[in-house]
Formats: sequence, structure tokens, C-alpha cells
Amino acid sequence: MSLAAKSTRTFSLDKQLLDEIKRTKGSLSESKRVNDLLHVALEREKREALESEIAGFFASAPSGHAEREAFESSTAISWARE
Repeated sequence: MSLAAKSTRTFSLDKQLLDEIKRTKGSLSESKRVNDLLHVALEREKREALESEIAGFFASAPSGHAEREAFESSTAISWARE
């Protein structure tokens, strides 16, 4: 993880979340634990969005063999241009 500038913000958290953060933080500060959890959650959200986009892309692929080859060929050409 890169060393990013830090900014102080105030958020309201449910008491149950605060208790769980305290319980699982180990030797970390609560702030570090929350930051780590948020990073993981944001990465998971990005990955899920990408997986959904990929599924949508391949769902639009033709099902016939000749059509699929044409689709894959045009996709490869399109990617090569980018």
C-alpha cells in the first residue's frame, strides 16, 4: 500500500461495528483497522463491478462457432488498437 496523505474526517459508525473493530484490531490502531477494512471493501467492490462487466461482455458473444470466431477476431483487433 502506498503512503497516502491522510485527512481527518468524522463518520458515525454503528456501535456493533465499533465493537467488532476493537475486537479484531490486534496491535493496530482502530483508525488503521478501519482504513484497512475500507481498502479491502473498495477493492472487492471494484472486482465485483469488473466481473459483472466481463459477464455482460461475454453474454453478448454470439453462440455459433463461426460467429464466435468473428467476434473474437474483431475483439482482438479492437484491443490491439487501444
